[in-house]
Amino acid sequence: MTNFIPIFPLGIVVYPGEHLNLHIFEPRYKQLINECFTDKKPFGIPTVIENRIQDYGTVVTITEITTIHENGEMDIKTEGNSVFRILEVIKEIPDKLYSGAIVNYPVNHEHGSAEMMRKVVNSIRELYKLLKVKKKFKKKDEELNSYDLAHHIGLSLEEEYEFLGLMQERQRQEYIRRHLAKVIPLIAEMESLKKKVKQNGHFKNLSSFNFDI
Repeated sequence: MTNFIPIFPLGIVVYPGEHLNLHIFEPRYKQLINECFTDKKPFGIPTVIENRIQDYGTVVTITEITTIHENGEMDIKTEGNSVFRILEVIKEIPDKLYSGAIVNYPVNHEHGSAEMMRKVVNSIRELYKLLKVKKKFKKKDEELNSYDLAHHIGLSLEEEYEFLGLMQERQRQEYIRRHLAKVIPLIAEMESLKKKVKQNGHFKNLSSFNFDI
């Protein structure tokens, strides 16, 4: 399917199923939000990297306008729906302050490997243990998908965007697995180094070795 959507470019990556809170202050986006909320229509958040709108983004719906400030600024809650790809950016729309885009929606295969997901979740918990981070997911382990995890494993913006372009859940699971397989040994090594640095230089009782010389 191909259609037109209003767009709100941001320097973040939004994933399907993600709940995102936004503070709206620019006139063009106040207009966009008011219209989309009134008409119950979604809008798109394409990712901006190095001041350039990227091809992929996520369609979001406004679930709630929580606050309207005296100056017209708004606090809103949104939820990510589906990944889109921009075919053409429409910079000027008659009577609108905001821009839009002609987009299509790549087929997104959302079924992955339950066994792979268990391994990935266990690796994330190992990562958190090394980092001494306490973090709980809002879903049960068996309900998690790769999108639920991607913001919580230390990916860069560029990596999160690359992840957004993967249209197979198994590919996304493998991407996370490889990332963790790379960073966990590095962090474990850093922890070992920290312990060595903390050693105070006092004399230690060391056992000698018996060599046949």
